[in-house]
Amino acid sequence: MPQNQTAGSEPVGSESRLEAVKNSILFPTTDPGRIISLILWPVSLMMVFQRSLILGVNGDRTNDFKPVYYAALHFLRSQPVYTEDYSTVDPHYLYPPPGTMVLSPLAYLPYEDARWIFIAASTICLVICALLLAKLFGFALTSWVAPVVLFFAFSTETVAHTLIFTNVNGFMLLAELLFMMFLLKRWDWWAGVPIGITIIIKPTLAPLLLLPLLNRQWKAVVTGLGVPLILLAMSWPLSSDPKSYFTRTWKYVGETRDYYNSSISGNGQYFGVQSWLIWLLRIAAVLITIFCLWFLYREYRTTNELLWLATSSGVLMLTTFLVSSLGQGYYSMLLFPMVMTVFMKGSVLRNWPAWLGLYGCLTFDYYLSSRWQAMGRALEYNKVTLGWSLVLMVTFCVLLFRYLDLRKEGQAPKLI
Repeated sequence: MPQNQTAGSEPVGSESRLEAVKNSILFPTTDPGRIISLILWPVSLMMVFQRSLILGVNGDRTNDFKPVYYAALHFLRSQPVYTEDYSTVDPHYLYPPPGTMVLSPLAYLPYEDARWIFIAASTICLVICALLLAKLFGFALTSWVAPVVLFFAFSTETVAHTLIFTNVNGFMLLAELLFMMFLLKRWDWWAGVPIGITIIIKPTLAPLLLLPLLNRQWKAVVTGLGVPLILLAMSWPLSSDPKSYFTRTWKYVGETRDYYNSSISGNGQYFGVQSWLIWLLRIAAVLITIFCLWFLYREYRTTNELLWLATSSGVLMLTTFLVSSLGQGYYSMLLFPMVMTVFMKGSVLRNWPAWLGLYGCLTFDYYLSSRWQAMGRALEYNKVTLGWSLVLMVTFCVLLFRYLDLRKEGQAPKLI
């Protein structure tokens, strides 16, 4: 028997070992990522439940689904579709004939059943988009990033109002993500198909076809433009008034309305801004975008294609929202791929002004005030426009400073 141990006594060090075992039981260590997952998975899933089954089913006075449903019903009955009174502020049906044809199966169901199914499909689509975003940027679905992305997405105004107003934005985001994934995999013919399908509903994503054109993936452009043309040819003989869309509805789509419109022209008209200043701001946004796209193409396309694709897509979407005749706040979910670049080295969003801008265009917070009415009204009706503008300006400034640093080192050409 060892000299330092007597009969019936514990071995030396046994007490410290037992204490370590006790501490491991009482104070178990957990990886921080695991803690985030444990917190955010149940919270995120409850947010999905609340946004869809409660807020979505409750609806609101704005109902984007109703005109879509009755247009589909008129299409199936071979009745005129484009007969609305565009002088009212109610949601109008603005989708072209091929979009009506694709959505027409909804009208085989009673209105309420069709709306609930559409909400369910949109919710599933948005959850899939959140998981695809994590996967696209290299994170496993079992990582802490997946619940973070899901929580972030369903905490925004854009997701909440897409479900409440029962809009197609979730499917637009899915098309954008599939477009990016297919381009990165070099499935060029397939890459244009999702964009082409969205164009038959609304052309918001059409500017993204510039990116495969720049990247010499022209097959994506062929299918992106070919799919809507084929579907238009298919829907034309099935519609009772297809010409009315181009002679009547298309004219209305090109006009700027001063309500529910966060574009530069819409916001400017609402607040009485002079038309020359509106045009100056729109031109400035286009010029900023041209520089951003040029620099991103020159410096990032061959070094980090995902960063180039996601950031350039965000720049194109921001400019489309700001410069077009209609930009609505819930379009902002199309910026989610750009937002995800914050996890990547070289992101333009690793600064607080960018996130102040993202807060403005994504927040579900409400700023109308009964005590400070003028200030609350200005904040509420300007937050999306200013948010988009700030994100675009931050992107421009970050890239401009990087360009100037490169030029100082002789690594970039002079612009002028």
